[in-house]
Amino acid sequence: MKHAYLKELQNRLLGSVTDDADVLEQFATDQSLFRATPAAVAYPQNTADVRHIVEFAADHAGAGRAIPLTARGLGGSQTGGAVGEGLQVVFAAHMNKILHLERDSVTVQPGITLQSLQQSLFTHLKYIPQLPSAGEYATVGGAVATGTAGERAVKYGPIRNAVKSLKVVLADGTVIRTGRISARELSRRKGYSTLEGELYRQVDSLLLDHEDLIKSRQISGVPNTAGYDLWSVRGRGGSFDLTPLFIGAEGTLGLITEVTLAVTSYNPRTTLVAGYFDSVLGAGEAVGRLLSLQPSAVELVDRQLLEFHHGLFPADLETVLPDELPAVVVLAEFDNPSQFTQRLRSTRAVRLMRRHGAVVRVSTDPLEQVGMWKLRRGTVATWAGHGPKKALPFMEDAAVPVEKLPQLLEKTYKLLRQHDLEPAMWGHAGIGNVRLQPRLDLGKKKDVDKLFTLNREYTELVASLGGTPSSTHGDNPLRALTLPKLYGEEFCGLLAGIKQAFDPQDIFNPGQKTGLTEESVRARLRGEFATGRVTSYVYYT
Repeated sequence: MKHAYLKELQNRLLGSVTDDADVLEQFATDQSLFRATPAAVAYPQNTADVRHIVEFAADHAGAGRAIPLTARGLGGSQTGGAVGEGLQVVFAAHMNKILHLERDSVTVQPGITLQSLQQSLFTHLKYIPQLPSAGEYATVGGAVATGTAGERAVKYGPIRNAVKSLKVVLADGTVIRTGRISARELSRRKGYSTLEGELYRQVDSLLLDHEDLIKSRQISGVPNTAGYDLWSVRGRGGSFDLTPLFIGAEGTLGLITEVTLAVTSYNPRTTLVAGYFDSVLGAGEAVGRLLSLQPSAVELVDRQLLEFHHGLFPADLETVLPDELPAVVVLAEFDNPSQFTQRLRSTRAVRLMRRHGAVVRVSTDPLEQVGMWKLRRGTVATWAGHGPKKALPFMEDAAVPVEKLPQLLEKTYKLLRQHDLEPAMWGHAGIGNVRLQPRLDLGKKKDVDKLFTLNREYTELVASLGGTPSSTHGDNPLRALTLPKLYGEEFCGLLAGIKQAFDPQDIFNPGQKTGLTEESVRARLRGEFATGRVTSYVYYT
């Protein structure tokens, strides 16, 4: 190791530390638009190692030699939250195990992949429906840090609905277990002389002193990961829980070392209904009315995305598409334990879609459903992986109330055409979520300027419809720049206050959610940005 201070850190750890040039280059990027070469990479073996890492960083920050800490899973994040210039703490190498499995919950380390966890739970006829389907390249820690929501969020909600408690290492190395506590227990913990006690005092005071402002800025009816979740900390009867603040925080408030999640009974026998609509308006109206049937998923793909995929792979979707490409495809899934209920609700879904002008297809065959799901999952992968310019993930996470979905689609098409960009959209329609990745060349200044203009205008559009630009992926630095437009300067001051309370020395992922300028964000952009899934992952230990 080139740096003497790393030898000091290595002596404290059971795990390992490296500053090998090849490793640093590998960890300088994730699946986002941003780049930051770390000074070193650490592979902790357990919570004690993470404590030593945080204490080490805090000691150096106190001596004026800051070493920021960035938590990392498998580098699949599109927010830039997994890259940083200090010490990257990689959980996927060793801290990737299931620790406890109970009847209604499971406790895991943050580095376990979603796929590995779900497959283990399937053997017990259990699963976590809030997790997204792309589980091979995503970890539980990353899912919690970004506040993710998968295809089944329409029925089960986002990941925050499943998180029961967290084990977190705070900025001074203190380890806490979060969870909802009573007003009496809150009063007791506020008497602690530790950082934990100080957090309970400061956060409770901030929430009470600004109660009216916080209520006035709440975005209702959609998942929201913009900023920090100040709305879910205080509960009925004065109960209190710090957990919501860490969900979607992207590692800016502490390092999570254990996650306890609620599990649900798994039913592999589902019914999938595909509606092929000739108008965006008809599809949007149908989505809103489908929700009364309590589907487990309602997904949307537009014609532009289908055309792009069909142009490259004309035979790939021929068995699941009509002869004439529809304006929009809506997929509605039903997973009720009762097959009778599935048939009843899917039949009603068919009638509803047809009333709104759709041609409809229904399947209960798992193999046939795989082909139908390609309409959503396969086409998105094609859009991201092909094209003369790269598809950029920065407008991929907005959500509006479902009744405003047709307006969002139409106005977004108009916005993209004004900037001479191809419109192509998909998303979790059942929660009002729309995703798009415009094609720009970050090696050209005019395209970078357009990136910032689009980011600002799209945030204004989404906010005007009562929505959020960051619903299930957390903020990225670009979207964090627009938080004052979304919430106002005074509320953003509260967000900065939360960050200061948890992280007074700014060692946890600095410049990800607060303290950003356009210049600092421009400096982190990857001019050579290349998309594509993580195909290999090497640990140097």
